Amino acid sequence: MHIPTRLLFARATWLKIHRYLALTAGFFFALLGLTGSLSVYHTELDELLNPRLVVEAPQDSLGHHRKYQSLDKLMASVRAAHPKRYGSWTLEMPQTPDGMISAWYEKPQETYFDYYAPLMVSVNPYTAEVVASRFWGQTAMTWLLDLHTQLRLDRFGWHLIGLLGGLMIISIVTGLYLWWPANDRFRQAFAVRHKDGMIRLAVDLHRLIGLLSAAALLILAFTGLQLSYPKLLESLLGSADLGHGNNGPAILSTAVPNNRPVRLEEAEFIARGPFPRATLRRITTPAGDTGTYRVNLRQSTEINRKHPMTMVWIDRWSGHIKEVRDPGKFSWGETLTTWMWPLHTGEALGATGRLLWFIVGLCPALLYASGLLCWLHRRGVVQDRPVNLSALRPHIQRLNKRLYRIGLVLFHSLVQLVKEARQSAPLIKARTGMLLRWIQSHPIANRK
Repeated sequence: MHIPTRLLFARATWLKIHRYLALTAGFFFALLGLTGSLSVYHTELDELLNPRLVVEAPQDSLGHHRKYQSLDKLMASVRAAHPKRYGSWTLEMPQTPDGMISAWYEKPQETYFDYYAPLMVSVNPYTAEVVASRFWGQTAMTWLLDLHTQLRLDRFGWHLIGLLGGLMIISIVTGLYLWWPANDRFRQAFAVRHKDGMIRLAVDLHRLIGLLSAAALLILAFTGLQLSYPKLLESLLGSADLGHGNNGPAILSTAVPNNRPVRLEEAEFIARGPFPRATLRRITTPAGDTGTYRVNLRQSTEINRKHPMTMVWIDRWSGHIKEVRDPGKFSWGETLTTWMWPLHTGEALGATGRLLWFIVGLCPALLYASGLLCWLHRRGVVQDRPVNLSALRPHIQRLNKRLYRIGLVLFHSLVQLVKEARQSAPLIKARTGMLLRWIQSHPIANRK
């Protein structure tokens, strides 16, 4: 079948765009993908690198989980370890029985002028012992997170990451256009030919990996763009102040100060009034006489496990509830905004989503390497060679033995991932149903 010249010209134009994007920004795509894959398991990796951050015996002699110390005792231990750090602290609850409670101090004197470098204090929840005090950006995993979110370039890097997210979307779309087979030869488009030389194999793998990862990479690129420029989506959906890291409005105390302020345990108890079945995620202490407690809870219908949006503000002097934020009453636009962070991190799909996102994060590096190999071949730098799989068999056998040993260690972890995935399925179904009902009830959906 004859292909019109106009289509050939369009394909050549898209090919140039795709190639130039890969040559100029492909390395950064690969870097963001690799750092993103590691960031998916940053908590687990941090505990692996710092075994002291793991509680050795979270259960008693009978196998029952031990009880946490009171929030007031935990906060007293933190203040005793850092007596000169005045102002507000945030206690973040662990997500596993053997995890530490994290106490966050946003603007320590040592890193006051840094873009983002809070003090992180790890506290044993069962003994109230302060185990570690570290600054963000000065540990391996927080340094890696900074590299992923801002390329270690502060605010400029934050905006640059958003720009790279937009460029990645263009690169993926152009790649899909170029993949579409001429004359509907889809069977050939999925072929992987290892007998036609190294370059042919690289081209086929590039096309196949790009196709299989395109949908997930589009989600990651779009959510990354939105996290860098949250006002874009918020202004379109009418969902201001609901992005990741937003702590809501500044609610002030109106009661007269007295000699019996509300304690942390009391503030948590009061906050549970509107949400009796919710789980405590974090609680922030008041700053100054006009400050209020901000209690973050997680309802069972929230997909954001680490940063849920249920919030209650408690007056520190009177104990009255000053403000309540209930995600169950959000509009569809507000709900969509709150999905950006858990979609980007994989939390929206539980353990299965995190594993999938870890694998997808490796794809940009594979695409960059295979594409660069083909480009160097076209430039005459790399010569094509036949792929001799028989010569690789001894190396593959040795590698298989090592992988087998590693696999035995990882098998138990994979079983746990499957269990968590099954537990997450009802939550995903419930939240999807709620979103569909919100969309159907919206005036735009009812227009004919």
